[in-house]
Amino acid sequence: VQLQASGGGAVQAGGSLRLSCAASGRSLSDYGMGWFRQAPGKEREFVAAINWSGTSTNYQDSVKGRFSVSRDNAKNTVFLQMNSLKSDDTAVYYCAAAAKWLGLSRRQSAYDYWGQGTLVTVSS
Repeated sequence: VQLQASGGGAVQAGGSLRLSCAASGRSLSDYGMGWFRQAPGKEREFVAAINWSGTSTNYQDSVKGRFSVSRDNAKNTVFLQMNSLKSDDTAVYYCAAAAKWLGLSRRQSAYDYWGQGTLVTVSS
């Protein structure tokens, strides 16, 4: 499966962005999906995950209540709605796909396929 992340950009603190991750080559319903991010000078970290059917989600504590992950399997797309953005959210955001039986893993090693990343810049 090939993944294409989009929707990044520059926004002021307190603003919102919605990232999209479009899949091709295979049905997205075969995969659990995750979002990760890498800030300048830092390691890539888990942000959010959603199971294959969209019925369960998992979030990093720092984004709970601000970010929301969802999916539309009919459109082969996963979304990350980001509200109340902070400067600490500045990073390159990546979507990734994992085998559906792995559930809502926070481990990068669980994900087999990765998108190219989309840059989110939050200015204070």
